[in-house]
Amino acid sequence: MADTHVPARARDLPEQLWAAVDAADVVVHAGDWVDVGTLDALSRRSQRLIAVYGNNDGAALRARLPEIDYADLEGVRIAVVHETGPAAGRESRCQALFPDSDVLFFGHSHIPWDTTTPNGLRLLNPGSPTDRRRQPHATYLTARIVQGHLDEVTLHALTR
Repeated sequence: MADTHVPARARDLPEQLWAAVDAADVVVHAGDWVDVGTLDALSRRSQRLIAVYGNNDGAALRARLPEIDYADLEGVRIAVVHETGPAAGRESRCQALFPDSDVLFFGHSHIPWDTTTPNGLRLLNPGSPTDRRRQPHATYLTARIVQGHLDEVTLHALTR
């Protein structure tokens, strides 16, 4: 998930998303929390949390979270960052910035994104579960790692 913006855009995360968090082995948050309470709640409910701060996150969140985070999940090398810049040129820019990653999770735009660079870097933006902006639905992503490969990437629409 990314761009939760609690409590500015919602009082809490949607129950459907909390259920997904409870079921997940790993939760990724690509920034713009806004509220430390959401980080605390997600930390308590996640088996493992990989997270970064975003441009709307203040000093308290920045003190606890990195700007970029990396993890190896069953052989899949992931990177997480909030901003990747404009959509134009995103693949080549990210490929150059994250050459040792297999998957890059990012946020900021609130617009779901799923592309793969020529060198095989998968770029994933889950959208926002609380602030759909110009999108038809608020969203989040789930995925599975199967035999060292990211598989079953699913964009979930939240209808409230």
